[in-house]
Amino acid sequence: MSDTKSVLPYGSWPSPIEADDAARGDALLEWVGFLGDDVCWTEVLPEEDGRSGLMRRTAEGVEEVLPPGWDVRTRVIEYGGRPWLALSGRAADGLVFTHGPDQRLHRWRPGSDPVPLSPPGAWPGELRYADFAVHGDEIWCLRETVADDTARTARRHLVAIPLDGGAAEDPSRVRELAATHHFMTGPRIEPGGDRVAWLGWDHPDMPWDTTRLMVAAVLPDGTLGAPAVRMGGEGEAVTQADWATDGSGTLYAVSDPDGWWNVHAVDRDGGTRSLCPRPEEFGEALWRIGLRWCLPLLDGTLAVIHGVGERRLGILGADGVLTDFADPATEWHFAATDGRRIAAVASSPGRRRTVVLADPADGSVRTVRAPSSEGRSLPSDAPAPAADGAAPYAYATTPYRRTYRGDDGEPVHVHVYPPHHPEFTGPDDELPPYLVLAHGGPTSRSHLVLNQEISYFTSRGIGVVDVQYGGSTGYGRAYRERLRHRWGLTDVQDCATAARGLIAEGLADPDRIAIRGGSAGGWTAVASIAAEPGLYRAAAVYYPVLDPVSWREETHDFESRYLDGLIGPWPDTADRYAHQSPLREADRIRTPFVLLQGLDDTVCPPAQAERLLQRIDPDTVPYRCLTFEGEGHGFRRSATVAASLRAELRLYADALGFTPAASSCSPS
Repeated sequence: MSDTKSVLPYGSWPSPIEADDAARGDALLEWVGFLGDDVCWTEVLPEEDGRSGLMRRTAEGVEEVLPPGWDVRTRVIEYGGRPWLALSGRAADGLVFTHGPDQRLHRWRPGSDPVPLSPPGAWPGELRYADFAVHGDEIWCLRETVADDTARTARRHLVAIPLDGGAAEDPSRVRELAATHHFMTGPRIEPGGDRVAWLGWDHPDMPWDTTRLMVAAVLPDGTLGAPAVRMGGEGEAVTQADWATDGSGTLYAVSDPDGWWNVHAVDRDGGTRSLCPRPEEFGEALWRIGLRWCLPLLDGTLAVIHGVGERRLGILGADGVLTDFADPATEWHFAATDGRRIAAVASSPGRRRTVVLADPADGSVRTVRAPSSEGRSLPSDAPAPAADGAAPYAYATTPYRRTYRGDDGEPVHVHVYPPHHPEFTGPDDELPPYLVLAHGGPTSRSHLVLNQEISYFTSRGIGVVDVQYGGSTGYGRAYRERLRHRWGLTDVQDCATAARGLIAEGLADPDRIAIRGGSAGGWTAVASIAAEPGLYRAAAVYYPVLDPVSWREETHDFESRYLDGLIGPWPDTADRYAHQSPLREADRIRTPFVLLQGLDDTVCPPAQAERLLQRIDPDTVPYRCLTFEGEGHGFRRSATVAASLRAELRLYADALGFTPAASSCSPS
């Protein structure tokens, strides 16, 4: 390949990363664990309508653990949770899991078909299970009971389900253990079985606002004693708890009494001490039940995932010394341990999501599931593909972090993905178009990693700036609190700050800025084109929330009081709801947009999108609306993702003034 690049206008570079490639290129790898010596994980299979298969690596390659067709997925709090658990350290004992279509708990043994353990609900999905633990001959877990498929009304209990399958036909054999709060995590049982811990919180709090760490004695008859609060409370969010493995009775809790999610030891008498106090996050917002970032190991150390705006894997010793693995991964997710080793999903700017196995004994990190289908036959000790290797890695840009300052002096953290192609560059007298990406949540964050959807744009000569606006996690509670009561204001201002920062540095064409976002990011995208009509020339809006008043009544139970913190208590702050809604000035929108909506979305129902379209004059504002049967909140089918990306690129080409290479936008 020549070192001299050909010159083509930005946006028109031919790229081998087509929409179909981007849709299936980033495997959604989640919920890692151990089955005997095998590392297993769930993997969304877009070619099978988004079914979630439980996978493992064998000498022959990657294979499904369960017989064909089983869907390992729970719908607890709609965003899901840990859906499976090995019953012991022996693979022969099998596992338990929640099956997606009926949400019943099942048991599987090698060589047999899964059998149900939990009773059927009044309708498929009424009863949902997640976050399991074994206690004697029972499975203890979180059970969610929802009133209907909208999940607007729900109740939650910690329950015990017999492993012999008797409760499948006799619901009376399911024992209710506790219901201390409206929301709870699953149980964490102390080694030896004397005590059990869980987290709980109530409306209007979200789990990153205020939670409480509960501990109860396990009585001889298997019931629980009176629960007691051991940590947390008003203005403090415990986001994870796990017992020490040494029988000391110490409970490790990840909590933020000092404004950062740090690791604390909770003694038997209730005393607490911070083990590694520093202005870093050792946890995340608890959007999914059963997530872990602090893993007690058998040797008394802790495996921890920590950082600011990124995550590294380290070992925290009893002396408080933290030693990171010498691995380039900057994000670690869904961590699990067998007591000696740590398995997780890892990624970085040079590596897409990869299942890895880390061993503190020798500091090694081995690839278990490579990030591409071509890598499925790699041996378990194969290294991850290099960022400068063969396609699609050669077409991935090198992103970097940047912090801009808003008019109020507050920092705005961003990830910048410049346009990149190994064979093409733009004209000297032309600046590239840029997409401003507003992540969902909004109490969440996005990751500075190799991302096929982003590469789909950057490899064509379109830059992307991923904005970690105020309210994002990863930067401490104070940064999260910047969005309190200011949703629709702070996020909009921070996105505009990022765009203007790129323009001021001479990196982006001021006349070719677009914005894209999904869910809460869709809110920000619509609010931005209403508030900044001269800045944004196009918008891609995925399954948005737009009308906060109606959304409170239409969304699912978990988020039904989320707006108390984002905007204010209803109806006391009704004026804010009217002022901050993206619909307030929707009739003034003149920016062309594409709206993409799943028709089975219970988080942001289609009615939200419809209210926007009712206020738009199609003769004044060019827009397209694509709806997808069978899709919920977050598209799972590859055909849906590909169609959405093609629609986006067509919009940007028309609005930002470039001609994509042949085939980039078709079929429609």
